[in-house]
Amino acid sequence: MTLTVIAGFEAKPGLEDDLRTALEGMIEPSLEEAGCLAYEPYTDPNQPTRMVLIEEWTSTEALDLHFTTPHFEHVAGVLDTLLVKPFTIRHLIDPETR
Repeated sequence: MTLTVIAGFEAKPGLEDDLRTALEGMIEPSLEEAGCLAYEPYTDPNQPTRMVLIEEWTSTEALDLHFTTPHFEHVAGVLDTLLVKPFTIRHLIDPETR
């Protein structure tokens, strides 16, 4: 099973670069985690304050462990100061891999 996660973010005006930097700083340590297959941030070209992070994980257990890592806990605290509202998370599973 592959679990795809789409996390949505909206930066406070003027803090777009700070949000991008925070999300990009998560790429390397997340990809080093067991179970992380992909971790890529994207910016909405029409609204640069909006960004998404598309992740792929081998299991919900691997994702749950990710949420306990020091780098995730650090960025979660930073995001509190950068975002207009809390970020959203959607979990998607390919029905053919169940």
